[in-house]
Amino acid sequence: MRTNNEKGRMLCIIMGAYLVVKAVVNMIIGGGLSISDLIIALALACAMFTGIKYVNYIAAAVLVTIAVIHLPANISNISSNWIYLTEGILDIGCAAVLCLQADVKEHFTNTLNIN
Repeated sequence: MRTNNEKGRMLCIIMGAYLVVKAVVNMIIGGGLSISDLIIALALACAMFTGIKYVNYIAAAVLVTIAVIHLPANISNISSNWIYLTEGILDIGCAAVLCLQADVKEHFTNTLNIN
């Protein structure tokens, strides 16, 4: 895979791994089998790995949207949902890195050539 910034690519791989691990852990501690969460996490991880232009903003938007949707429930029962609240904070942190960190932004400069 061609990349314009190795450090940015490594950060994206770490964030993608975090998303997949988070989905698996949520399946385990949540007691339910949520395949859709795992599919979303895998899709975001693969998309971030490609380094295609603007995918970082799409991934950041998805992460923030998911965190904001779950925020009221996580805050209302904070004593038992602290792990989910921490997870939401980490998601927003990942979104900030995807949008603001220079090495990561440089990683997302590949074009999609369909020839």
